[in-house]
Amino acid sequence: MRRRGGGLMRTAATTAVVVGTAKAVGGAMDSHAANKQAAQQSQVDSQQAAYDAQAQVQQQQYEMQQMQAQMQAMQAQQLQAQQPQYAAPAPAAAPAAAGGGLTADDMAKLKQLADLHTAGALSDAEFDSAKQKILG
Repeated sequence: MRRRGGGLMRTAATTAVVVGTAKAVGGAMDSHAANKQAAQQSQVDSQQAAYDAQAQVQQQQYEMQQMQAQMQAMQAQQLQAQQPQYAAPAPAAAPAAAGGGLTADDMAKLKQLADLHTAGALSDAEFDSAKQKILG
């Protein structure tokens, strides 16, 4: 009969080798999975950074368009204020009211001055001076 040497020892050694191999393979698999996950996270991070950068550019473009629209509106207001204000011809001047009242022509002139002053075409001093000339 042939003797099988070290039955228990051999079984324990084989088990140790199998367990060690499994741990090594498992560790390599864990390492590979961790590397793959890190690569995926890096890709997600770079995509998020690109998205954030694009969103920031779009926000800046929107703000720039808003500023341009405001500037155009301000320029239009300035042009309107600089253009002479033409009032409709006043009806025939009514005689002065008793007691030093204003004529319709004087009222039209005062209204025109007020419009110019509101538009910013006349300073406070210019407005007051012209108003005093009309009022006498």
